[in-house]
Amino acid sequence: MGVRLEGIFPAALLPLLLTMILFLGPLMQLSLDRPCDLADGLKVALAPRSWARCLTDMRWLRNQVIAPLTEELVFRACMLPMLAPCTGLGPAVFTCPLFFGVAHFHHIIEQLRFRQSSVGSIVLSAAFQFSYTAVFGAYTAFLFIRTGHLIGPVLCHSFCNYMGFPAVCAALEHPQRRPLLAGYALGVGLFLLLLQPLTDPKLYGSLPLCVLLERAGDSEAPLCS
Repeated sequence: MGVRLEGIFPAALLPLLLTMILFLGPLMQLSLDRPCDLADGLKVALAPRSWARCLTDMRWLRNQVIAPLTEELVFRACMLPMLAPCTGLGPAVFTCPLFFGVAHFHHIIEQLRFRQSSVGSIVLSAAFQFSYTAVFGAYTAFLFIRTGHLIGPVLCHSFCNYMGFPAVCAALEHPQRRPLLAGYALGVGLFLLLLQPLTDPKLYGSLPLCVLLERAGDSEAPLCS
């Protein structure tokens, strides 16, 4: 289930670093538009008193701790080991996120219940949310398999919940549009360049899910090596 001590430090740091590189453009945008938010984020990371305040904030606990931990535990640590022996690792990486995306459809009920928008807008919003949560789910499933750890997906999930979906449209209309778009492009380029090296299984020790498949007589070389 990805809970082990072997390789835990690189498993905590490298996937998070990789995700932050992908969000280079949004981080630049945040620093330009809301420097206080960025400063608050750094303060939370560095100051024990800020951590204490956050731990009493139920919304912060839900978004940054409870949701990332429970969702990654269920949809990665529990579901992937059950699906992979039946489908193989590749199909499991893309099947798990579909359940993860559907699990977020409860937002439709909330929006319809409180009539926050038209039915068409709510359905389009739900379809969009399903799409990007499914893509994110495939990414964290990839991280879980390649690192053999749960901690990396949980930290990346928490970071992405904090950042939200990148405000690309706002970046296109920003006064500092050129450097921001360059940051977006650089972040995506570096992410693609570093995706394989920073998730190299050799950095993390043995991979429990790959070992499980090998014992069952199945081996997925591209993801396990």
